Amino acid sequence: MSPFTFSDRSAAGRALAEELASYRDRGDVVVLALPRGGVPVGYEIARALHVPLDVFLVRKLGVPGYEELAMGAIASGGTQVLNEAVVQQLRISPDQIAQVARSEQRELARREQAFRNGVPPVAVEGRVCILVDDGLATGSTMRAAVDAVRKQGPARVIVAVPVASSDTCAEFQSLVDEVVCPYTPEPFMAVGRWYDDFSQLTDDEVREILSRSAHEMAH
Repeated sequence: MSPFTFSDRSAAGRALAEELASYRDRGDVVVLALPRGGVPVGYEIARALHVPLDVFLVRKLGVPGYEELAMGAIASGGTQVLNEAVVQQLRISPDQIAQVARSEQRELARREQAFRNGVPPVAVEGRVCILVDDGLATGSTMRAAVDAVRKQGPARVIVAVPVASSDTCAEFQSLVDEVVCPYTPEPFMAVGRWYDDFSQLTDDEVREILSRSAHEMAH
């Protein structure tokens, strides 16, 4: 039997929206998409549920010299999350962490500006937040997003992804109020493997999707 794949992120978002149907037409729900790949997925969910869509920005803090390895992450609202095991094992100094964090904070600010066009973030306090991405491999970025959202006082936090590694999916069960992940293939390999079209989005495409969603919510 050939492994299942989504044709693209929009198709994945429509499939995921069906799993979240109980949240349709509720005034206390907001979809927060991790850019860039989570945005087209989140758009389809927000559209189907008739709720607002916003981006939630997270930047990985890479180990100096081994940038692919995450020693933590920063997220919208100034939250910083560190992987203490990596920091201690590699003896990374507070100064090194601060230097990487400053650099990533600049990129975070640049993206906030690029994606939002000056529109303030959607209020999270007291609301049901559905955090969306196009998939979860290690889940480090999503973990940072969860920690950052929690600090803003939401009523509930839901992680919703079309596809994930089963181990990562299981880890999130204890971190959030609900995990929605319809598809956990093994062996997992990489998120992109489960999409026919996994092309990268540009900043302009993200901005266009967000403005389309805002326009649809207003009418």
